[in-house]
Amino acid sequence: MFQDKVLTCRDCGKEFVWTAGEQEFYQQKGLLHAPQRCPEDRQRAKSERQAKREMHEITCSNCGKQAQVPFAPRLDRPVYCSDCFEKVRTTAP
Repeated sequence: MFQDKVLTCRDCGKEFVWTAGEQEFYQQKGLLHAPQRCPEDRQRAKSERQAKREMHEITCSNCGKQAQVPFAPRLDRPVYCSDCFEKVRTTAP
């Protein structure tokens, strides 16, 4: 169904292969557009976004463990560490 495609990165102009497997993954996730950046530039952009994130110290509402989250917690809502969040998320209706 899918075939490898050669695309050109909008940032560096380098050609890169968008594999059939990656195309299938995009379809499964409901992503409608092909990537516009090569994998290296996508990783660089992701790293830059993460570096700009302001992290906030929290105490997990479930287990009491200290953790960091990328948002300012509100007092009227529970805040979970990543382990507890995953458990709560998978058991939520």
